[in-house]
Amino acid sequence: MARYFYLILAAFCAAASSQFIPPYTEDCRTGMYPPNGPTFKGAVSWYTVNLDLPPKERWNGVIADKKTQLVTMIQAIRDLADAFVPGGKLIELVDVALPLMVDTLPYPFGDEIKGIATASGVPLGEVVLFNIFYEVFTVCTSVVAEDTKGNLVHGRNLDFGLFMGWDAKNKSWVVSELLKPLVVNVDFRRNNKTVFKSTNFAGYVGMLTGIKPNVFTLTMNERFSLDGGYIGILEWILGKRDEMWMSFLTRSVLENATSYEEAKFRLAQTKLLAPAYFILGGNATGQACIITRSRITSLDILEIDLKLGRWFVLETNYDHWKEPLFLDDRRTPAVKCMNATSQAKISMKTIYDVLSTKPVLNKLTTYTTLMQVSSGTLESYIRDCPSPCMPW
Repeated sequence: MARYFYLILAAFCAAASSQFIPPYTEDCRTGMYPPNGPTFKGAVSWYTVNLDLPPKERWNGVIADKKTQLVTMIQAIRDLADAFVPGGKLIELVDVALPLMVDTLPYPFGDEIKGIATASGVPLGEVVLFNIFYEVFTVCTSVVAEDTKGNLVHGRNLDFGLFMGWDAKNKSWVVSELLKPLVVNVDFRRNNKTVFKSTNFAGYVGMLTGIKPNVFTLTMNERFSLDGGYIGILEWILGKRDEMWMSFLTRSVLENATSYEEAKFRLAQTKLLAPAYFILGGNATGQACIITRSRITSLDILEIDLKLGRWFVLETNYDHWKEPLFLDDRRTPAVKCMNATSQAKISMKTIYDVLSTKPVLNKLTTYTTLMQVSSGTLESYIRDCPSPCMPW
């Protein structure tokens, strides 16, 4: 998977206009918050998921509002599949084979997926496929920073859709654009009390971005590896099920972990279907880290360390001890802008500025989320990156 990604990315860049060849960056943005201008496409609507309801009924309210957008998204996936394997044979296989996976998924995910299929009218196998996508390919930037008063701010850009249909007329990725209307904020409640909050895609039951108010914040980024998600999913299909789906683990941690340390332990030690980066922020000084994961265990945990002058941790999609791929270096400009901001001025506002600077903001960016654990705040915004802008 990693080799495939690098070869395609290199070929794409070789064919691109010289204005897109790295280092294509811009000066660090300022004054972008409150969100405004051409990079801002709108705030994200809030929904409630009642965890006291049977799993098959929990997402009915979200799907009632987002059914049309979900059907459009699934049709785009069908079109891409038909282009890859003409004649509809691949989707035919999806509709027959993937529904068999649902009953193998841990509770409550299988039942929630069944409920989404029923509420939307989308074939069950295609809803499963929609949920599998994020296990194998997301390209993101996540950062947690501590200000001079000990407050922790967590921000992320969720980038998705590389090589999934290029719209030459509008200079955008088809799947990235169709995902934007599906972005929702969700307040997960039990006994009429918030358990955790998340920014999600309607129809997707795992978690990529979330906050447990006053306890911790959590985001997940893809980690490219030859021993990647495709292998884990294949093993699952073949009956090896002692590993956890990445986004199911993050949701379980958000729902059930009661402290930063418990969350860190579970994220570091649970066997996974795919390698990943977990970016975790706590509720006390020094509580923030990047957990670099193989499928089996933690390879490294990089923590904020004020004594060493490390007041933030930042992750894109490359191991922090290695140089990022030069064609996809979002880390260097992001770190540059964080340092230019300085710890004294760090806030949700200035984190948004950093995440609005190209190529941290790029053609794949669907949303930006800002979280502050002490106030329980989660804010999300749909993004756009008008040309000229990095196409990945």
